[in-house]
Amino acid sequence: MVEIRKFEAKTKEEALDNAVKELNVRVEDLFFKEEFIEGKLFKSSKYIISVINKEDIKKYIVEFFKKIAKNMNLNIETEVIESENIFNVVLVSNNNAILIGKEGKTLNSLQILIRQAIKNNTGLSIKLNLDVSNYKIKKMKNIEKLVRGVAADVEASHLTISLDPMNSYERRLVHTIISEYPALITESVGEGKDRHVTIKYKEN
Repeated sequence: MVEIRKFEAKTKEEALDNAVKELNVRVEDLFFKEEFIEGKLFKSSKYIISVINKEDIKKYIVEFFKKIAKNMNLNIETEVIESENIFNVVLVSNNNAILIGKEGKTLNSLQILIRQAIKNNTGLSIKLNLDVSNYKIKKMKNIEKLVRGVAADVEASHLTISLDPMNSYERRLVHTIISEYPALITESVGEGKDRHVTIKYKEN
């Protein structure tokens, strides 16, 4: 479980300052949510700050994958790096193929599971990227190489070329890459698992 601590004060700044001092951290090391309680009769108004230490979330992620490792009978090492409120989690195991699954489906499922587990425990919908032995990074590099090759073909031929179906993250990558080519445009077409990107010459 991730501990949620509450601090009260007359102002938000004072409550947050109390949290920082007691937990011996920086403001940047905390997620926090403020609540204002308006005073009534003889009770003065106050702020309540609910704070979560990012280090506690890191520890929770590591413990989560220890349980996954036990259930899957694997040895898993977990590295968690937080930057600008995004948690980048890299797993390395004695059988990476099982963690990745066919076309990365198991990896995507694990990412959904850990995000939901954190939300259930903290109420936070955090940004988290899960990877196994840099599988996603390698895949993104391969996609970029493919897309730039297709872009060159479309520029030369002026023909429209459709790519294979991709998930939303991969499609966004394609759109971003093609945005560097003034003569080309992209469009996502299809539904569900068949949704894919077409790359077109603007004159078409």
